Amino acid sequence: MSLTNQPPAQTATTANANAQWGGRFAGGPSDIMQAINASISFDKALWKQDIAGSLAHAAMLAHVGIISKDDEAAIRAGLNEIGSEIAAGSFTFSEALEDIHMNIEARLSERVGEAGKRLHTARSRNDQVATDFRLWVRDAIDGLDQQVASLMRALALRAREHAADPMPGFTHLQTAQPVTFGHHLMAYVEMLARDRGRLADTRRRLNECPLGSAALAGTSFPIDRKMTAELLHFERPTANSLDAVSDRDFALEYLSALSILAMHLSRMAEEIVIWCSSPFSFIRLSDAFTTGSSIMPQKRNPDAAELVRAKTGRINGSLIGLLTVMKGLPLAYAKDMQEDKEPVFAATDAAALCLAACDGMVRDMTANTQQMRALAGSGYSTATDIADWLVRVLKVPFRTAHHVTGRLVARAEAQNIGLAELTLAEMQAEEPGITQDIYSVLSVDASIASRTSEGGTAATNVQAQATRWLEALTSSQHTTAEG
Repeated sequence: MSLTNQPPAQTATTANANAQWGGRFAGGPSDIMQAINASISFDKALWKQDIAGSLAHAAMLAHVGIISKDDEAAIRAGLNEIGSEIAAGSFTFSEALEDIHMNIEARLSERVGEAGKRLHTARSRNDQVATDFRLWVRDAIDGLDQQVASLMRALALRAREHAADPMPGFTHLQTAQPVTFGHHLMAYVEMLARDRGRLADTRRRLNECPLGSAALAGTSFPIDRKMTAELLHFERPTANSLDAVSDRDFALEYLSALSILAMHLSRMAEEIVIWCSSPFSFIRLSDAFTTGSSIMPQKRNPDAAELVRAKTGRINGSLIGLLTVMKGLPLAYAKDMQEDKEPVFAATDAAALCLAACDGMVRDMTANTQQMRALAGSGYSTATDIADWLVRVLKVPFRTAHHVTGRLVARAEAQNIGLAELTLAEMQAEEPGITQDIYSVLSVDASIASRTSEGGTAATNVQAQATRWLEALTSSQHTTAEG
């Protein structure tokens, strides 16, 4: 909304001031101040985490005798009722109360009276939001981890299905050497495994509880921070109150991990776009993941893949945005940090949607194995096999073998024929020691079968790797379910 033609801002009356902090102020904020200051429009997404944190805080306060058991019981009942209201959509969120924390606290006081007003003892919104946000990111990581694992399973299943089906391997998007389609798909399994590792590392580092750090200096009340950390399933309390309320490393690290994940998904999406194009025709996507053209009835556009590719920009932008917010902030908390949640929420939504789309496309696509095989031998893709044969059989130095092979390629190219179509005499003109046996390495299948080194494209390797990953993913799925 443009402010250039708006009427002068009016100062709100005292009655409109935030009752949760308004004792210091004779009047309330202007409409513009209220609009820029309020975060309830987006941070209401933290309601489950806020209630969980408050329940743990109240239990701890009662345990150490700061509030009575009766007050804790009233708070617990009131918070559970508020949770039911929010879940049912009957809770009224107030912009005047600024954020989710004050909205819930105000409603709690309405419900349970004085007991609700005791809840905020020994805490601040600063440690409260830091705790809520860590809980939210932790939950988001757990959800995305399962999505990444599902995509890895989909890729490994397709890889096992196509473990022996040749396709051209590329460097510089030029035909390089034959590989198998299964080997190519397994490359993404490895990428995604690293993405899971980064998310797990992020989760491990963020799993410290800021609650009890209060505004910035800790509290004079005899609280038990270890208890609240345990109740909220954190590994330990944070060690420094200043750092605890001002740290958003966990959000930045999370966005960094999502940005790398999104880059991997974008590369996969780009290849799907290429593979679907008519000149390649390596795969076909069904109507479920394609759209048509408003003017060209023959078109089948891989829009799902294109949008996965595009959403990478949104996720990267979230990371850069939060880095920019945090780069100049002195310790401890500053209101700038209110801008931390929207990019994290947006990036999470985008990543979840991209993972779902990629998972769906991998399971949906039909491979045109005949087309891939036909192109696997194009561009003299078995030339390296000639060089390897010269080194292995004739003991020619590799650099010499490389030059001999280059001359053979030039001969074949001049005649517009394949390497296997060169006569033995033509080959011996470049290297007299070449024998008929060299033709045994010139086929696509022979080239692929020979790549048995660890991590190579031989079908037996791909089958073993796909099976290993499927077993590992099944095992981790059972462990997660049991945990």
